[in-house]
Amino acid sequence: MFQFYSCHRSFVALLLSGAVLSSSCSSTTVLQSMPVGARIYVDGEAVGTTPYRHSDTKIVGSTTSVRMEKEGYETYNTSFSRDEQADVGAIIGGVFVLVPFLWTMKYKPVHSYELKSLTPAQNPGPVTAPPIKPRAERLRENKKLLDEKILTPQEYEKEKSRILSEPE
Repeated sequence: MFQFYSCHRSFVALLLSGAVLSSSCSSTTVLQSMPVGARIYVDGEAVGTTPYRHSDTKIVGSTTSVRMEKEGYETYNTSFSRDEQADVGAIIGGVFVLVPFLWTMKYKPVHSYELKSLTPAQNPGPVTAPPIKPRAERLRENKKLLDEKILTPQEYEKEKSRILSEPE
């Protein structure tokens, strides 16, 4: 009977170490882009569009190259390495089985990238008020508009009153 339990415990320990080993080997990250929907290539292979969930079993220090393409935006090239965060499960598993020490690091949960537009943004620049003309000049322009019959006498008087009531 003792042999059965001893064998059973060894089997459970082996299963647990196998589970830790297999779960610790894989690392997953989500690749996001702004704007979303960029075509994504991982290590040169087309894999889908952003946001994209990437998972692999590369060892510590391995680098993954990423290229993102979207119409109207510059191609974005980057990479990330399997050394961004410690993997506690793999470290604990490494105590029991030496192999998981090759996977003691993992990727950050999310990698976000901002794509640069090919066309410059329609930025009008800083908004500045037009220079204020002297009161006398504005009154002369107002009188000229009256003389050219662009303004009615009522409009002229109303604008003249407004100009005269403004602080100089």
